[in-house]
Amino acid sequence: MQDDKQLSRTPSDVEPSVSDAGFRTPSRRNFLKAAAVGSAAAVATPWVGNVQAQQGIRIRMQSSWPPGTPGYRIFEEWAKGVAEATSGEVSIEPFPAGAVAGAFEVADAVRNGVLDGQNWFTVYWPGKMPAGVFLTAYPMGLSLPHQWDVMFGAYGGFGLAKDLYRKQGQELLGYVHHDMNLIHSKKPLRSFDDFQGVKLRMPGGIVAETFAAAGARTTLLPGSEVYPALEKGTIDAADYTGAANNYELGFWQVADYIIMGPPSTPCLHQAVDLMDISVNRRVFERMSPQTQDLMHDLVAAYSREHYAAIQKANAEAWPKYREKGIEIIHLSEEDADRFREVAVPLWFKWANKDPDAARLFKAHLDTMMDPAIALITEEDIKDYELNL
Repeated sequence: MQDDKQLSRTPSDVEPSVSDAGFRTPSRRNFLKAAAVGSAAAVATPWVGNVQAQQGIRIRMQSSWPPGTPGYRIFEEWAKGVAEATSGEVSIEPFPAGAVAGAFEVADAVRNGVLDGQNWFTVYWPGKMPAGVFLTAYPMGLSLPHQWDVMFGAYGGFGLAKDLYRKQGQELLGYVHHDMNLIHSKKPLRSFDDFQGVKLRMPGGIVAETFAAAGARTTLLPGSEVYPALEKGTIDAADYTGAANNYELGFWQVADYIIMGPPSTPCLHQAVDLMDISVNRRVFERMSPQTQDLMHDLVAAYSREHYAAIQKANAEAWPKYREKGIEIIHLSEEDADRFREVAVPLWFKWANKDPDAARLFKAHLDTMMDPAIALITEEDIKDYELNL
């Protein structure tokens, strides 16, 4: 999870360059080709009956990515392609994290018209609405991108999410697959029991509560404070984003260990750290119907390109951690079972905070119990009730 300020960077003489990190920004051509399927007419012909369309709609959109990170470079490249794809009807002016609004204030800024759109980590939503917990990964929940696709599609989660965003004055154009989050630690945490007393930076809400139930002393720090807190020993360990981004931000200099789950569940707490693309409802309603549909297609294309680029960069970053002497520790399947034992009651606690949260979590439960996914069984949740 990113925040509204960039981490302290590594010195220029040791900081990896973009090419060193193996990152390649996807081309606008790829974005446009991916989005063009089923939308050729909308791309070719602007909706001339709409005065606003003729004048063009400029969307000021802030990302949760700090400038200079792989994630922000992908976002910028996608934003540049939107004007071309919509024949000039829509253009996006991108902003990095913290440029206009703080990380936790982005949704308010979009609703109030200070910004027109957002590309943020949906883990920030719970502060605005309890159901937001289930718009992104949570401990021991859906653990692979395709499982989220099943939940949003086959079990109706996207329609529910659309309704939630509209209550916030926004139109959800799509979710963006990002990455799993890592725990960088100054201590070798080799079991569930080793989290006892560890000073651990975690996002708030259900994620922090799960690690607190495991015995950790959790704290919430702005992104700008994570690196120096690890460097000074103010905290022992910290959750942050994935391998490539964290390597570029220099985490290998301040923490000797990366803590992951077992082979079945490499990330126990935020296995698919989803982002979104959404815009103010008033802005959305100014678009032609064709462009409204096309914008959804462009976001779907962005999600595919973003995920692929991040995973390629990650694959090239892992050997570099090992070259720096970083030890990657995988917890056991037994440890994962113990995390699930403390997580499941918290699932239901958060789901029962309001009817929207319960309805969205029901889509998660149905997905997790789908025979093709089979993350949980009826026996696992027999002692809990969902208040629909």
